[in-house]
Amino acid sequence: MTYFWIIAGFSLLLFGGESVVRGSVALAQRLGVSPLIVGLTIVGFGTSLPEMVVSVNAVLIGSPGLAVGNVVGSNIANILLILGLAAVIAPIAVHPRGVKRDLLGMSAVTLVYVGLGMSGKIVFWQSALMLIALMSYIGFTVWHDNKSNNEVAELQREEAAEMGAIPMRTISIASIIVVGLFAVVIGAEWLVSGATTLARDFGVPEEVIGLTVVAIGTSLPELATSIVAACRGHSDVCVGNVLGSNLFNLFGITGVTGLFAPLPFSDKIVSFDLWVLLAVTALIVPFMLTGMRIRRLEGSILLMLYVGFVASQFAGMSGMPN
Repeated sequence: MTYFWIIAGFSLLLFGGESVVRGSVALAQRLGVSPLIVGLTIVGFGTSLPEMVVSVNAVLIGSPGLAVGNVVGSNIANILLILGLAAVIAPIAVHPRGVKRDLLGMSAVTLVYVGLGMSGKIVFWQSALMLIALMSYIGFTVWHDNKSNNEVAELQREEAAEMGAIPMRTISIASIIVVGLFAVVIGAEWLVSGATTLARDFGVPEEVIGLTVVAIGTSLPELATSIVAACRGHSDVCVGNVLGSNLFNLFGITGVTGLFAPLPFSDKIVSFDLWVLLAVTALIVPFMLTGMRIRRLEGSILLMLYVGFVASQFAGMSGMPN
């Protein structure tokens, strides 16, 4: 039954996440909200909703290690798995000026997060400052991009357009959003319950399950969006989605989750996984800032690195369920 709950949780998270994002985009468009704001907020951050609900749920049931592992693992998966797969489908090339701000923002947030993680714990006041910083960043970008019509603003509009419109009445669209939210909450409950049981049965630390199984599952909305965009030849949308999601994961999800309980970082995450997160973030910076293409070869290397990362999480571990 453990595997059933995990698979069912994944399925509901994917369905619910897609429903909430697409419904919210359609509702915003119906209400006349700027596509720029839709792309910047709803699409970029809305795909992180599964990570948010799963992490909060994990903390509430007393499994903060799962929440920390989920955030770190999701960001690593976004870069290595999602960008790697998207590049294999279609080579990725972006205009440096279109991604520079969000790339530097994500890099700075990653450095701060790693620094806080090295201290061994993120507490309430740090989480509150994370949320204030994130809201300030969103406010500044909305204000700035509304005043200009540059590459950054165009990328945000493309992200909104990529989601498509839902030809329904407003009340029907609102119903889709409500159903999607319900599915995400139930899916998170089932996934966290199944994941903690799996960790207990196999004797695997819960943060390892968070770094791998849960991180992959909660990254499904970003993966689905990026695959569709890559197939349509919109590689810049894949990059924008990953940058926005990673930024929100580190400060948004950690910020909200840390308001409920302190978030401890295990010795393993401090000594290994945070350094991997820092390394893979640094890995993509030269490509983004110089406009270099991430070709199929580089995409394949990213995918192999991700397989190696997942394998390293279970290396040396043994033990089967009784």
